Amino acid sequence: MKLWGGRFEKATDHMVDDFHSSIPFDRRLYKYDIEGSIAHATMLGERGIIPEDDAKAIVAGLRGILADLESKALAFDPDCEDIHMFVEEVLTLRIGEAGKRLHTGRSRNDQVALDTHMFVKAACLETQGLIRDLLKTIVEIAENNLETIMPGYTHLQKAQPVTLAHHMMAWAQMLLRDMDRLGDCYKRADVMPLGAGALAGTTYDMDRERVAQLLGFSRVSENSMDSVSDRDYVLDYLAAAAISMTHLSRFCEELILWSTDEFHFARMDDAFSTGSSIMPQKKNPDVAELIRGKSGRVTGDLMALLTTMKGIPLAYDKDMQEDKEALFDAHDTWTKCLIVFDGMMKTITFDARAMAQGAEGGYTNATDLADYLVGKGMPFRQAHEVSGKMVLDCVKRSRPLKDMSLDEMKAFCDIIEKDVYDAIDVHSCVARRKVKGAPAPEAVAACIDSVKAQIS
Repeated sequence: MKLWGGRFEKATDHMVDDFHSSIPFDRRLYKYDIEGSIAHATMLGERGIIPEDDAKAIVAGLRGILADLESKALAFDPDCEDIHMFVEEVLTLRIGEAGKRLHTGRSRNDQVALDTHMFVKAACLETQGLIRDLLKTIVEIAENNLETIMPGYTHLQKAQPVTLAHHMMAWAQMLLRDMDRLGDCYKRADVMPLGAGALAGTTYDMDRERVAQLLGFSRVSENSMDSVSDRDYVLDYLAAAAISMTHLSRFCEELILWSTDEFHFARMDDAFSTGSSIMPQKKNPDVAELIRGKSGRVTGDLMALLTTMKGIPLAYDKDMQEDKEALFDAHDTWTKCLIVFDGMMKTITFDARAMAQGAEGGYTNATDLADYLVGKGMPFRQAHEVSGKMVLDCVKRSRPLKDMSLDEMKAFCDIIEKDVYDAIDVHSCVARRKVKGAPAPEAVAACIDSVKAQIS
């Protein structure tokens, strides 16, 4: 039965029914739809808009439907147009005429907006929790590797020595920003739209603040047209998901590189690796590769909804039904990736020896040689040139800077003294970088304390 069929003389084509139906995906909003209806019915009864006995019957009926759906005693009807009509039809079948009063003072337009606002709020809190768990894992790795020297890179070329702890805390900063974005998204989702009606509010004496209070919203929407046509909060969540998945993808790219024989910095646990059907020796980082691949999928969800929304006039249009599949897919993909990534990071092992050897190569101490010369009074640009010429000489001779004799160094610059060897030792290079945000162990420890305070 169509709840809107009074205006029509002809049945909808069965292909249109199938094309129009959203219950295959919006049924996962059932909990929010029912909770919203309970709050709405409660308010209607309290305000005397519908008889109080009918309101109580509606609330009891809705609670029964919710319990039956969660216990699987009640199955969704695939022939219903959407989750809203399904719940109302079942309610009316169970409690009779009183069920027909539930929709007083509201439209499916503000009803679906309410459901998605509630979903996004819950999703923000859930995803923040998963990111917090991952941050705890990363912080633990950092705490255990404050002295683990490794090369830092720019352009994928060895640049300067850092520590594994410092490298891990760079990822921690990205994840903290992901949590912040979710906090901002939650604030914009925490607006109660019910009462906006189809687009022009309602003539009933509704108490929107009471509904917001019952549902845990901090405020109600200010404009009825915007209320039903706004999906910014969904886009906020999708944008946060796409950015965070980009972070995970970049992280995975490094772990994939590090697990190669060429790097040998990291080893994936067997439980988070797969093999080859033909090459017996293979141990593939497929989990990291899949997460890297799924980042494109979530970015696609964001682009899909942005494209859908860009041409929609006020107020509600059916195009907006496309918001849910993008939202659900991004949520499910992001959360699953966070859970699996955390498990992978909990079991990964790092080869401190290979990392230290990596830091010794590639002339990562060349900047420190230039800084040493600056400390002796030479202008930096001149020191940079001298250091570069010494590196070039070492490259031609296939040897590190530390293997140059003092006399050879003095041939390039006579202010160089024996203390240069301490200055270009990679451990000393790291230890001297004590400014806030740098890789010296005490600086990284302070960063760890800061992150811990933010996720506690």
